[in-house]
Amino acid sequence: MFNYLTQGVCSREINFDIIDGKVTKVSFIGGCDGNLKGISKLIEGMDVNEAIKRLEGTTCGSKSTSCPDQLAKALKKHNF
Repeated sequence: MFNYLTQGVCSREINFDIIDGKVTKVSFIGGCDGNLKGISKLIEGMDVNEAIKRLEGTTCGSKSTSCPDQLAKALKKHNF
């Protein structure tokens, strides 16, 4: 299980696992509960690189990042 401390967003932390190149067990601490549960369900089982491609660069309001963008950063960091 990987743990990523977010920066510049409402959620504080993202927890996830990568098994056989697929994203699993995604959970957010803090943030918009329903939206983040939805994102977690949508990418469950998705190829890591596809998830990064879809989420990276997403902004939230006037912020230069978002919870989905932070998840992409976390996946990039831990995708080895």
